[in-house]
Amino acid sequence: MCGIVCYIGYREALPILLEGLKKLEYRGYDSAGISLLSGKSLETIKATGKIAALEEKIKNTPLDGFLGIGHTRWATHGAPTENNAHPHTSFDGKIAVVHNGIIENYAILKAKLQEEGIEFKSDTDTEVVAHLIARFYQGDLKKAVLQALAKLEGAFGLGVICKDQPDVLIGARRGSPLIFGIGDGGEYYLASDVSAIINYTQKVIYLDDNDIVIAKRNGYELQNLHSQIVQREVQNVDFDIESVAKGGFEHFMLKEIFEQPEALRNTMRGRLLINEGTAKLSGLDANIRELRSINRIIITACGTSYYAGMVGEYMIEELAGVPVEVEYASEFRYRNPIIKPGTLVLCISQSGETADTLAAMKEAHHKGATVLGICNAVGSSIARVSDGGVYLHAGPEIGVASTKAFSGQVLVLSMIALLLGRQRRVSFEQGMEIATAISKIPELVEETLKLNDAILEIAKKYKDAKNFLYLGRHYNYPVAMEGALKLKEISYIHAEGYPAAEMKHGPIALIDENMPVVVIAPKDALFDKILSNVREIKARGGKVIAITSEEKNPLDDIADDIVRIPNTISMLAPIITCIPLQLLAYHIAVLRGNNVDQPRNLAKSVTVE
Repeated sequence: MCGIVCYIGYREALPILLEGLKKLEYRGYDSAGISLLSGKSLETIKATGKIAALEEKIKNTPLDGFLGIGHTRWATHGAPTENNAHPHTSFDGKIAVVHNGIIENYAILKAKLQEEGIEFKSDTDTEVVAHLIARFYQGDLKKAVLQALAKLEGAFGLGVICKDQPDVLIGARRGSPLIFGIGDGGEYYLASDVSAIINYTQKVIYLDDNDIVIAKRNGYELQNLHSQIVQREVQNVDFDIESVAKGGFEHFMLKEIFEQPEALRNTMRGRLLINEGTAKLSGLDANIRELRSINRIIITACGTSYYAGMVGEYMIEELAGVPVEVEYASEFRYRNPIIKPGTLVLCISQSGETADTLAAMKEAHHKGATVLGICNAVGSSIARVSDGGVYLHAGPEIGVASTKAFSGQVLVLSMIALLLGRQRRVSFEQGMEIATAISKIPELVEETLKLNDAILEIAKKYKDAKNFLYLGRHYNYPVAMEGALKLKEISYIHAEGYPAAEMKHGPIALIDENMPVVVIAPKDALFDKILSNVREIKARGGKVIAITSEEKNPLDDIADDIVRIPNTISMLAPIITCIPLQLLAYHIAVLRGNNVDQPRNLAKSVTVE
């Protein structure tokens, strides 16, 4: 969360910073600001709200300069006010800092600085960093930054400039993502996400923890926090600029919902071996023999990725016969997990930077587990720290509420389940059936997306509801929770997802004529069970929105609204059933006048606790 973009070079910095901040606004949009070295002065302008508010303010203060830093904020320490917005400047006005992360010992450092007479203007932890650097500064910015960083505990991605050194930009990373971009002719960039700088360069270095980069107009150097030179690979980013544009859609979220057929094709491309009834995942090749001997799997993730992991639990246990546990990464990291030989830990994160998931991965490594990652962002921290893993290749996901990443994660987990199953107890014939079903999923998603207009009409009926209940069984229980999460995230309507059988153990007390209930009921082995739940809801006056299969079935005479989806095998149903729920949440939120791409209080990548 929060976005950083910095520039040093021969062009005017301001347009580059503003464009980059707009690309990063999905990471945080409580406030924004820039600092520029303009002539001999260090100018800082900040505004609450979105980037447009900052642009409006800058119109009245024209700035020039070839070195600058910018930030868009998702509030952690301190309310979203102008004083708390970044960049933060030092007590002497010489240093400006942008920061992602949390300084855990900021209170102790702040107290010591205040004892020295330094006055604080904000409630943030970041201001401590600016004052510390200034406290150590004696003409050498790099040295002052290193001395200050030695005092910090916690996570940071930092961009630092100094009024006295107009040809130096410094970046540092520990626990919060930071990318160093290399342009032509001596221009360099820092960003928390490659989307901020892709218009200017595709050559990047993904900084590792404890890296510091010193960029000057005549070159750059990479060191660690002990002043030792380090080598990092310069990578070419395969990133389509058009892919982060809305492409004619009103919102990124809707665009990403409709991108799912192609995203899923990209996810499975070259990985599905139908004639062999299995999958080949090159990111797991180094661990393929080890996978045969695993006797327990722990899946750890947060939010939407956690629900994808729950679907994966059912798949892997059914096909491979290996016991699977799904853990919230935020809880896993603070337990003392029992990890014995033969344990595999799967960490799932769209961004590959989720702080809790990354910490869980490190804890699992420390305990001796084999750790594999499933993420969408190439070069992300989780991808680099894991022993192996699988990229989704779903393309950039800008909307804060995850859509195509969820379906992509479930698809990857289905291929992992197939691979593990074929190593153990799935026959060649069964493997071919499953692989064939997986191969048809993109077409079925395309068919499901044709229901968009019908789902809009349903959304119009229920947009003013105060509460929703989502019910599903077996593979569709996690989808019920994911559907409820989507509605909460962007419409701000309270919603809960439950296993359908648990309705009678409490939630049924809530049901009346004002309670819409979304029932996920494809025609499968459990259909008759969930049908009885629907009858119980209707007997109490509840409104039922049924997600069911194409063929005529008893729900036609019971449900208030029906969404008919195409059939697939049970383990793959979540990839289909999640689509109507995404569309329902989207349309309800738009009808309520909400900003679906930037819902309140949320950020795309949660890189702090």
